Amino acid sequence: MNANTCLTLFFSLCSILAKAQSEKYLAVFPDNGLTEDADAIVRLDEMQVEIASQKNMTISLKRIVTVMNKKGNKHVHAVVRYDDNRKVKRVNAVVYDAFGKEINKFKEKDFKDVSAVTNGTLYSDSRILYLDYTPTTYPYTMEFSYEVRTPNTGVVPSWYFLDGYNVSTEESHYRLVYDKAEFTPRFREKHFSEYGIRKTETGEGIEFSGKLLPAIEKEALSPAFPEFAPKLMIALDRFHVNGYDGKAENWEELGRWMYEKILKGRDKIPEATARKVKALVAGVEDPLEKAEIVYKYVQDNTRYVSVQVGIGGLQPITAAEVDRVKYGDCKGLSNYTRGLLDLVGVTSYYTHVEAGNEKMGLEPDFASLAQGNHVILGIPNDDKMVWIDCTSQIHPFGFIGDFTDDRNVLVMKPEGGEIVRTVAYENENNYQHTGADYYLDIEGAIRGNVEIITKGIQYDRRIYREKQPEKDIVEGYKQYWSGVNNLIVNGYKFENDKEAVEFTEAVDIEASGYASRSGDRLLFVVNAFNRNSFVPDRYRNRKLPLRIDRGYLDEDEFVVHLPEGYKVEAMPEGLSLENKFGEYGIELAKTGDNTITYKRHLKIRGGTYPAEDYEAYRDFRKKVARTDRSKIVLLKQ
Repeated sequence: MNANTCLTLFFSLCSILAKAQSEKYLAVFPDNGLTEDADAIVRLDEMQVEIASQKNMTISLKRIVTVMNKKGNKHVHAVVRYDDNRKVKRVNAVVYDAFGKEINKFKEKDFKDVSAVTNGTLYSDSRILYLDYTPTTYPYTMEFSYEVRTPNTGVVPSWYFLDGYNVSTEESHYRLVYDKAEFTPRFREKHFSEYGIRKTETGEGIEFSGKLLPAIEKEALSPAFPEFAPKLMIALDRFHVNGYDGKAENWEELGRWMYEKILKGRDKIPEATARKVKALVAGVEDPLEKAEIVYKYVQDNTRYVSVQVGIGGLQPITAAEVDRVKYGDCKGLSNYTRGLLDLVGVTSYYTHVEAGNEKMGLEPDFASLAQGNHVILGIPNDDKMVWIDCTSQIHPFGFIGDFTDDRNVLVMKPEGGEIVRTVAYENENNYQHTGADYYLDIEGAIRGNVEIITKGIQYDRRIYREKQPEKDIVEGYKQYWSGVNNLIVNGYKFENDKEAVEFTEAVDIEASGYASRSGDRLLFVVNAFNRNSFVPDRYRNRKLPLRIDRGYLDEDEFVVHLPEGYKVEAMPEGLSLENKFGEYGIELAKTGDNTITYKRHLKIRGGTYPAEDYEAYRDFRKKVARTDRSKIVLLKQ
């Protein structure tokens, strides 16, 4: 073969390889179902976790994402966290256009390096590298990779084969490399069979793979995404965290290790504060009363710095340090409060919880430090637990709201960990009563007083008002009563009864043009102050179950004073509905020559219902919304 032939073959091969590489990043897809409902397509998501020893873990990631539109940018995930125990060995990214041509290349120096915590100095070693990239056109493809090393093996990364709603996955691989004679990892494989996730034993460890996973379209009132998406969880029975070796196969052992190695001795209170707090509870015998006094002291004398468990480490800063700086994250404030309670003779337990408005609890039979992002305290009281969130400066003692309610948590006791379920606020416990007494004049204007009393989760969603500036309070009422045009708030008064966990709002209002005129008639919606217009979105082919996380009960009673010289020509008939989803009813009665009393109740039952029930629920809410808009017609006499 002559030299010219060799050169020709060489350049042909280079051209083929270059073309193959370019096509890898082409934003053109075969008919494989990955583009449907997808804002982004994960071309490759690949992680290798190598456990070299109990104190040596290397995590390598390669991720290639084609972003189809602006909403898909959030799925790039070009970010890596590091701290004193987690070192970044390399990080880089490359961007390709729609034709697979490289248009940008980024090295570590091009990534922004910021603190993971913006409002406190105690966690300054927790930092984030992220790529601040603004695309000029869509679609584009981002290839991102990094390698980090850490001696901490207590949290082995979990793996999601689908990022979330409206993103598909072409290929996803998770490899765990470890010494099989040295380690026996535990795995929790969730929803693998539904998505065809494969597990393969290798000579070096084990690999999990998924391919051609279509995007899932978000549907209203569906369960939390992790409840039906494929997920892999991994835990080591022997591990290392921040200088401490650990061994635990279950929650009891893990909780005992946490208590002994991570918490013990860190709750000592400085003498000056100890004297002050003891004086506050002097003469008080009841443990819960003492605890309430301590809880209020913490609320009044500290502030919260938002740092999730895992970001600021596993171990809380000492109680003495919180006492000195007057702030802390959930770990620090909970540990500080625990120390104060112990000081006055009240037992409390440091508790890990997966917090968030969606009820995602810990896996009761899979112990892992990777679970839980928040800390609260449990105070034993007879056979029950009283829960407090030490990061809240507004919640009453013993009330935790929808951030940590009704889910499995890990209570850490000296004798070991225990999985316990937090309090559930259900249906009628989430109560709202709206009472109104208002006058309608001949010009169609209304004026009157409205009183709203809330309890349970409805209380939790309204108490923020008392901390708002006046401008925001007034604007909030205008939005809440958006059906009342030209609303003027003349005054308001709040009462927060923390003992009863009840919030009362008394509001003085007026509004011109509420009723519309038609000749000698006035027409107005009688339900001026608690109209429920919510109707769930319509789906031609609903796929996910219907989930109502928290039921509630609304009861309303309005007294309407009609203008002189007018009589009722027509008004809505009474209605009563009841089904598996709840109850709804209205009653109207003339209680005088110019007075009407309107009564209404709406009860929604929490629960999970099959997808085929969704349309019936939607019909129920349509009837509620339609009836809540019902009008009274007045005729001039």
